[in-house]
Amino acid sequence: MYCCSSHSFSIPSSSSRQCLPLSSAYNPSRRLALFHLTTAIPQPALFGGKDSILLTLDGNAMETSTVANIVQPTTVVNEQNALEWVKNDKRRMLHAVYRVGDLDKTIKFYTECLGMKLLRKRDILEEKYSNAFMGYGPEDSHFAVELTYNYGVDKYDIGTGFGHFGVAVEDVMKTVDFIKAKGGKVTRDPGPVKGGNTIIAFIEDPDGYTFELLERGPTPEPLCQVMLRVGDLDRSITFYKKAFGMELLRRKDDPENKYSTAIMGYGPEDKNVVLELTSNYGVKEYDKGNGYAQIAIGTNDVYKTAEAVKLCGGIITLEPGPLPVINTKITACLDPDGWKLVFVDNIDFLKELDQLV
Repeated sequence: MYCCSSHSFSIPSSSSRQCLPLSSAYNPSRRLALFHLTTAIPQPALFGGKDSILLTLDGNAMETSTVANIVQPTTVVNEQNALEWVKNDKRRMLHAVYRVGDLDKTIKFYTECLGMKLLRKRDILEEKYSNAFMGYGPEDSHFAVELTYNYGVDKYDIGTGFGHFGVAVEDVMKTVDFIKAKGGKVTRDPGPVKGGNTIIAFIEDPDGYTFELLERGPTPEPLCQVMLRVGDLDRSITFYKKAFGMELLRRKDDPENKYSTAIMGYGPEDKNVVLELTSNYGVKEYDKGNGYAQIAIGTNDVYKTAEAVKLCGGIITLEPGPLPVINTKITACLDPDGWKLVFVDNIDFLKELDQLV
């Protein structure tokens, strides 16, 4: 889900809430009406000039030709200029979304044990959920995690596909000792990574999400990794390079332990959050569970982004366009393994953050 401000909005991956029937949940006065876009009907490409079908907030279908003021591509693109444009787009990973069973308990763990800051928090009583953004700096320049608590749901299935988040710390041993003293669970004691010299450790948060602690010097982005498992690493590398404009920062093949990893990102991994893709030999599919939701990424043009994703084999689950009421432009998609991602217009994202002040 992508959320911002008290005049806020959210973009679910398949809804971070427990799904409600569209008709029963809809109220046109609610500032969070965009949750209902989660059931948008997949449409033909808007760039072909054909009429498409969009699900209205009351659950009824309508042609996009009748709502051109709502869904209006800015530029018609073809394969060549779409993929070329992706390379020059201004992109940044904004936040990752996942669900937790006790929001206050998780906030306390992240602030006291991992040193994160509570950037913002809100309770939406009428929608029966709360969420909180956590991180190490302002959202206009830092990666964050968005925690979502659905009232009455105290446990989620993390599945086998999600790997871990990475946090860079200056002293892993000291951090682990501190976390143990606070009652935190350590699943891998400090020590060098296999085949390398970097000191790492693994811990679990109260919901069982894994965090890898990596020993590094001072960095502008301590919340430095999101690790996902994929079925075909070469396919994923190609997709994220072409469709998402990410760089392959490094790759490691480990035949002895039967896995390969690729570090993908928008800049050096000592200064930016990166996406770590892991492929275990012989495993083509993973259970994604219902805990981890999606990653949000900034872009200068959601229309061109959506077209590039389609051209590279990704699936658009929410066609690009401005959202009702707030007019922030977004598009949502699936990568070849079914991982959900949302692209958000860069200027609109900053405008939403400005409303928090």
